[in-house]
Amino acid sequence: MPSATLGRSRWVVRSTAALGIALLAGCAGVTPISELLQNSSKYNGKEVRIKGEVKESAGLLGRGAYQVKDKTGTLTVLSETAAPPPTGSTVGVKGVFQALLTFGSKSLAVLQERSRFD
Repeated sequence: MPSATLGRSRWVVRSTAALGIALLAGCAGVTPISELLQNSSKYNGKEVRIKGEVKESAGLLGRGAYQVKDKTGTLTVLSETAAPPPTGSTVGVKGVFQALLTFGSKSLAVLQERSRFD
């Protein structure tokens, strides 16, 4: 009987570790918006991922712009391939960060959308 308990314990440990790794992988690579805006030269022209709530959106003919707000800030996303998601929805966006203007520690920037994720 002890070997059955030991086998079950190992299975629980391995399953828990696998689940933890899967959860971390799902969150990996999402950059806080404040990090992008505060370090705009570091991220300028680079592909990044953000996730948050859509605050405002406007679109026409399958293109548009929308604002994504996470716990740290708000960033405008430009979409040339899809209509913007509805206001109030949660969206993950992968795209190229573009710093347009920087005034001291403040940046005006956009994200050129490449794709969306959950």
